[in-house]
Parts: sequence; C-alpha cells; structure tokens
Amino acid sequence: MVYRLRATCGILCVEAAIKGVCAVNKEYPYTIRDFFHMFPNENACLNYLIDLRWPTGYVCPACHQACSPWHESRRRLACPLCRHKVTVTADTIFENTRTPLTTWLDAAWHVTTAKNGLSAKTLERTIGTSYHVAWMMLQRFRVAMVNSERTKLAGTVEVDETLVGGEEHGGKRGRGAEKDIVVIAVEMKEGKAFGRTRMRHIPDASEASLLPFIQDSIVPGATLVTDGWRGYNKIGGYGYSREIRNISDSDDFAHVLMPGVHRLASLLKRWILGTHQGSVSGMHLQAYLEEYTFRFNRRNAKSRGLVFKRLIEHSLKTKPITQSDIVGGYWNNDIEEEKPF
Repeated sequence: MVYRLRATCGILCVEAAIKGVCAVNKEYPYTIRDFFHMFPNENACLNYLIDLRWPTGYVCPACHQACSPWHESRRRLACPLCRHKVTVTADTIFENTRTPLTTWLDAAWHVTTAKNGLSAKTLERTIGTSYHVAWMMLQRFRVAMVNSERTKLAGTVEVDETLVGGEEHGGKRGRGAEKDIVVIAVEMKEGKAFGRTRMRHIPDASEASLLPFIQDSIVPGATLVTDGWRGYNKIGGYGYSREIRNISDSDDFAHVLMPGVHRLASLLKRWILGTHQGSVSGMHLQAYLEEYTFRFNRRNAKSRGLVFKRLIEHSLKTKPITQSDIVGGYWNNDIEEEKPF
C-alpha cells in the first residue's frame, strides 16, 4: 500500500513537471521557472535564437532558398542545397563571443526583469562572471536597446534640458553649469498620463544641438511645449508648432508648468544614483539614457518576459560591437569631455 502511494505520487510529480514544461510560453518565459525550463542548455538557447532570427523559417543567405539546415558544431548551420555555412550568431552582438549563450540569455533576463535594472557589479555577482565581462555585456545590450525601426514621438511633446552630474559648489547655475546636459522629450497624453520618451546627451543647449535631436526624435507637425529658451526659436521653420511656457514669468513652479520632462528628469537621476550609485561618466552617459528610455517606453508591457524577448530580437538585429567601440563611448561623437559623477 505504501509502495503504491509512493508510485502514484511519483507519477503525479512527473505529470506535473511535464505540464509545467508544456505551460511555458513558446515565445518567451513568464517567470524565472519558465526561463529555466526554456533554456536549460546551450542548444536550447541556440534554437531560440534561430527561431527569433528566422521567424518564418530558415533561408540560406547564399542561394536564398528556404530549407531545413543541418546543425553543425560551433553554432553553425549548413544549407543542404548549396552547402553554405553560416553561424547563428554572425552579424549580431553575440558574434565571436566566448561567453556561453546560457550566460547571455541569463543576463538579458535579469536586466529586463529587474524593476530598476542592474549595475555591472550586481550582474557580476548574479551570473558569476568577471566584472569586465558583465560590464561589456551590459554595454552591448544598451546599444541593442535602440530599435532602428522605432517611430518618432507625435502629438503634444514636452521638450526641455536637465543637468546630470555630481554636486558642485560656487559654479554657474542653469544651462551654463559645468555638468552634463541631457535634453528630454516626452509625449503628453490626456490627463496626467505620459507616452513615450527620447533622451540625448548634448554638448550644450545651443540651437545646433537641440534642433537635430528634435528632428531625429519628433515627427513634423507635432506641438512642442518648451520654455522661452532661444535655442528653440527656429523650430517653427521645421514644421513644428511651439507652445511657450515661460517659467520666469509665471508664479507656478517648473514641474507644474512642464510636468512631463521634470518628472522624467527626476526619475532618471534617481535611477542613476540608486541603481548605479552615480558611477556614470559623461563618456558613457548616452548608453545609460538608452537603457532608461528602453525601460520607460515598455513600462506597461503585459509581461517582463515579453521585454526579454524584445531585447533578444534587437540584439540579433544589431551589428557586432567590439570592445574598442564601447570603451571610448559608443555614442561619443560630439561629447568629448568625460565628466565623472
């Protein structure tokens, strides 16, 4: 009788385990348990990347024929028609990586599911790599977080700059301060709701820095809500409407007149000081802005697992990134000075 009971319990446990595996969403995991079911080994990770990279089926890049490729060693696929071989991770941020794919996907899961993200030090302790590997992985993911196909902001958009950096005493105030300047644009919805956002680290608050950001981030025809700064005076000539809210001439506070950008600026600084302990240099600031933008614009995602899937999809569409690309600052074009916090 005892033996039968134990055998029955064993069968039930096996059935429950099978149901648990079957319940896992094929597109992305919902929980950490789902994640471990989906990615138990390197082959499972490789198959997931194949499904995301060729969602409608594998097509040989040489003969352009749809086929079922042969799986070979070293992450290679061979076309059975023309014998052309291609690496699954080729031409992506995973190209030539010596880090196991299980570690890459583990890092992506923790980065996307953690409410406030992870610093490189925390990621190092979480996935068991060196600090250098964790930092490089995070930087590559931050580049991949920029979707090249993303649409521009539209409707009513607040635009303003904020200063990001360490505390300074006795220096200039406002736009002339020796800190890093970040311009923020955020869509304003009905009521107090916010839409999507864009952020950029700019060298100064001049028209030459502000106009390119506006043109790259906001669709023409949108209504821009700005303060009275002269750097925005010519935006009307580029197809934008402008609503000026001059803070110096009003009895209301800045966060009352322009609640969107000031809320975003406050949350951004809190995130940098909290998650990253303020340890962000001006050279790499844009990378952190892209991560925050990625998170904020997906704050209402129905599942953190879906955000994980999006990050992996973007990673497969992003060109390979070398260490030299990152060390000097991936977006460090016009920002030449490194200003540590």
